[in-house]
Amino acid sequence: MPPRALWSGSITFGLVNVPVRLYSAVAEHKLGFHLVHTKDDSPIGYQKICKKEEKPVPDKEIVKAFEFKKGDWVYMEDEDFEAAQAEGVRTIDLTDFVPYEDIDPIFFRKTYYVGPQEGAEKVYALLVKAMEDTELAGISKFVMREQQHLGALRVRDGVLALEQLYFADEIRPIDELKPEHAKVAKKELDMATQLIESFRSEWEPERYEDTYRDALMEVIEAKRKGREVHRVEEPEAEEPPDLLEALRASLEATTRSSGKTRAASSGRKSSGSKRKTSAKRKPARKAA
Repeated sequence: MPPRALWSGSITFGLVNVPVRLYSAVAEHKLGFHLVHTKDDSPIGYQKICKKEEKPVPDKEIVKAFEFKKGDWVYMEDEDFEAAQAEGVRTIDLTDFVPYEDIDPIFFRKTYYVGPQEGAEKVYALLVKAMEDTELAGISKFVMREQQHLGALRVRDGVLALEQLYFADEIRPIDELKPEHAKVAKKELDMATQLIESFRSEWEPERYEDTYRDALMEVIEAKRKGREVHRVEEPEAEEPPDLLEALRASLEATTRSSGKTRAASSGRKSSGSKRKTSAKRKPARKAA
């Protein structure tokens, strides 16, 4: 099944207009649990209850409302939301182009794929190529689901991706979280830096898997087959070790681990080299 479009409109910059559709870029690992009645496995439903009358209310009597002040409600219709003229109601208007790496990851909220509408493939491809060549991301505002969002349009593997961003005033200040009186000794800093460097590697997202979901599926399968499931006892919390000793022990452990890895790798290479040499050896010629 092709993905369902969540929004349709246009990307605009200058006089260029690119008709596009937005699609979810992520399929989350979610297990679908339901609330059921233990007596007959019937699903548990929810009703919309009027808290004053304490009885269900039909959908036709329910409207969206904004409480302007205590007890002063303003009823809103679909037309009212459409009447709010703001930037990005049906467009992703690119107003600035900035280096993508300059955007602090704390601003990233959600990613959407952006695909062309029918007949817009050429101008879409032009925008992709131009953005690839400049290595810049387009900043814009767009409206979706009755809310305006800040966005950063970028290229990912030949396709446009729209990063939904938080606005600057949505990011909480961190001044009160900064440690003010903590002093770091040079020896501890050197060892901590060395320990971090020992874990350096390339970013390979395929290495990381959702192990909790897999473990939960094993529990579900075990219960389905009638087996008992027992809770794993958590180890008792130990006193935190001395920082310097913890750093030293960690470094020694990583050094031993890396040494074994190199030795095993060297052994495999040596064995492979011997096999290749043996394979190349020609049989001895018989005497005439």
